[in-house]
Amino acid sequence: MPVLTAPEKSVITNYPLLNDDGSPAMIMVRESDGIEAIIDPGFLLPHRKEYYLFAFVEQGSSRHWIDDVAYTVRPNHFYFTIPQQVHLKEEICPMQGWVAYFSEEFLMLEENRMLRQLPIIQNPAGGHELVLSPEDLAYLKDVMRKMHAEFNSAGNWHNQMLTSWLRVLVIYLSRLYNEQFGENGIAQNHHLLKNFQELIAKHYTRQHDVAAYANLLNLTPGYVNDVVKQQSGKTAIGHIHQRLVVEAKRRLLHTELSVKQIADELGFEDAAYFNRFFKRLTDATPMTYRQQIREMYS
Repeated sequence: MPVLTAPEKSVITNYPLLNDDGSPAMIMVRESDGIEAIIDPGFLLPHRKEYYLFAFVEQGSSRHWIDDVAYTVRPNHFYFTIPQQVHLKEEICPMQGWVAYFSEEFLMLEENRMLRQLPIIQNPAGGHELVLSPEDLAYLKDVMRKMHAEFNSAGNWHNQMLTSWLRVLVIYLSRLYNEQFGENGIAQNHHLLKNFQELIAKHYTRQHDVAAYANLLNLTPGYVNDVVKQQSGKTAIGHIHQRLVVEAKRRLLHTELSVKQIADELGFEDAAYFNRFFKRLTDATPMTYRQQIREMYS
């Protein structure tokens, strides 16, 4: 089994969604024949994908990491990731199935904004894998085959058809998500919680206190905390701290940045305070965590 090592450089590469000619893309659909594996060698280094990736695996077995969790790809499963997570493939192996990619810009279109609220997109459970029943296999295989055919066609209303199939895929997978991860995620009417989490995603390296986010929402800190806790079961400061810990773990695992450099990137005043913060939330110092997670599969 390959030993997990950090790359020589300290910057995690970001990959945008691009067409074959290098122009920006909103949707792409690929079929893999299980014979030839053609993947950017950079994917064997820690990287971020600036787009959503949905993969229906019929056959294949390879290992990859999403943030600090290792997964072994299994046949007849569905895998999904969201932007900004750190990916690392341990090896390039053939896979048989289909992969759909789509960008944040796609979700920003007026007709697609409702998709952003669906659980497969919000991913409140932090999952990346769905088990498929025979009925799910048949349905998803049909949908993704039709998506792939439409992606490669030049017929009338091509974009409208492709977008419609992608909407069907996202909604169907969201049903499976709720079945397998429970419905304790984000309810569709929890607008404040969603807005709060979106603000954290934008400002977590600069703003670490609830009052700053409450000010951005034009609400009082007490009200924000009460509503967020009611809707998620977690305090507002807990959401902020969770995001900081996730980002710290990503850098500790996938880069050679020093603890001080990571503390600076995440907006902490000094490394000592960052050390205490990280240990309080994880029961390990940053350096202990880095050593343990890298040794886990060595």
